[in-house]
Amino acid sequence: MNRRSRGTSSTSASAPWRKGRTVMADIAYRTADVDGLTVFYREAGASDAPTLVLLHGFPSASHMFRELIPLLVDRFHIVAPDLPGFGKSDMPDRGDFNYTFEHITDVIDRLTEMLGLDRFALYVFDYGAPVGFRIAARHPERITAIISQNGNAYEEGLSDGWNPLQAYWKEPSKANREAIRMLVEPQTTIWQYTHGAPDETRVSPDGYGLDNYYLARSGADEIQLDLFLDYASNVALYPTFQEYFRTSEPPLLAVWGRNDPFFLPAGAEAFKRDIPDADVRFVDTGHFALETHVEEIATAIREFLT
Repeated sequence: MNRRSRGTSSTSASAPWRKGRTVMADIAYRTADVDGLTVFYREAGASDAPTLVLLHGFPSASHMFRELIPLLVDRFHIVAPDLPGFGKSDMPDRGDFNYTFEHITDVIDRLTEMLGLDRFALYVFDYGAPVGFRIAARHPERITAIISQNGNAYEEGLSDGWNPLQAYWKEPSKANREAIRMLVEPQTTIWQYTHGAPDETRVSPDGYGLDNYYLARSGADEIQLDLFLDYASNVALYPTFQEYFRTSEPPLLAVWGRNDPFFLPAGAEAFKRDIPDADVRFVDTGHFALETHVEEIATAIREFLT
């Protein structure tokens, strides 16, 4: 596989695997110029191994995969970008960049092409799901498999927690925008990480601490409120995503934190309606399932992709 990477720096980290051996994860931290936009991404694994693209969610970045990558790197070539406006990728002013999921998809789609990723599996979570599903629907021939970790594509997967957002979609008034501003407040980020976890002491503060750092940047809150409004475009595309599932039938693993306050287990089960052979599994945790169940999820991915 030909890849054209623009590297910055790399480091190594060791991670234990279940069978008692140690895997050395040589992870490179790179940037790419995508049509004038600097996109940060993590890359690991042999270039000739099967490629797995990891797409993060709100309000996080590719750091959410910091413990997963070392558990997969011996078997896969991994690319994990930060979406535009998130993490270490550029966060242009709202007047200079159209913050929609379609536009974000354009950037990530272009990144995969620049890196020569002509065949790859997708790991999608939260916001990463509508981005990944858009890419898959555009290029079904490129997608070898999909792992959806609390990445929704069905209306029955939306909990009542979406009601204030749906009110904003129907009437994008200033009052309805202000009514959802609490979603970008620091305590909400912490709640997203800890709600539904069987033991909150197992949730490291590193993840939500870094997310809150990025959210505190000037203008970041307004960008996220713009994306909350545009999330309606993802729900409108659910029939398109489902048609892709039915016609292409990609191998699909749905591994779901069953206590997710936003995306209900019904959203995971619904994949089987369009992909009867979909592998649906649940873990006893919340939205950010990797924070407490990374080894279980890594095991499921290794079994599934093998």
